[in-house]
Amino acid sequence: MFRPPFLARVAAGAAVYALEETRRLPTAAMNFPITAISQLLQTTMHMQQFVTSLALKGDAVFERLSNSPVEQPEWATFDEDLGDEQSSGDDVTTAGRTSRFDLYAVDESSESSTNGHIAPVQTITVPEITESEPAEQPASAEEQATDEQAEIAEPEIAARYDYANMTLAQLRARLRMLTLDDLTVLLDYEQQTRARAPFVTMLTNRIATVRAQ
Repeated sequence: MFRPPFLARVAAGAAVYALEETRRLPTAAMNFPITAISQLLQTTMHMQQFVTSLALKGDAVFERLSNSPVEQPEWATFDEDLGDEQSSGDDVTTAGRTSRFDLYAVDESSESSTNGHIAPVQTITVPEITESEPAEQPASAEEQATDEQAEIAEPEIAARYDYANMTLAQLRARLRMLTLDDLTVLLDYEQQTRARAPFVTMLTNRIATVRAQ
């Protein structure tokens, strides 16, 4: 098999590489801005990290040269430290203000109040407090209305249709089955017991309609 010389092979490979790169040129051109921005951000980040590390090393050098104790910052003060400082300050202030004259004044005031004798202790008798029985509460309006209803005798027509537990819709359904006397009795019974406005109005209108017929 015939093998071309080395330079010919290199030239053929360069031509193929150039052709492949030419085909990939549109895609590379589209991705070039993104790639360039990412590389720029990476380079900037590395530079910031490098500068920060140099600054830290410089701080360490200056600390070794100065050999000064590190002061505690104000925000690192705890409540216990403040309590000790305040208590010690109060003690010093009290000790500074107290003198021999103050002690003599205190002793003199105590002697003048008791005249050199022990003051008698006065006992105070506290009267016993007895709980009063709660007053009977008056009956509510609902209980009074219930008692009045119990006193009024339920008519026969109301007991037949269970008028006490009847709803407004049930009463409307039974109006045509009731006579004029039944309607009058139910109206009187309603006014004497519960006096519900919708029931009174419906019975009154039905009585007027029956009389008009």
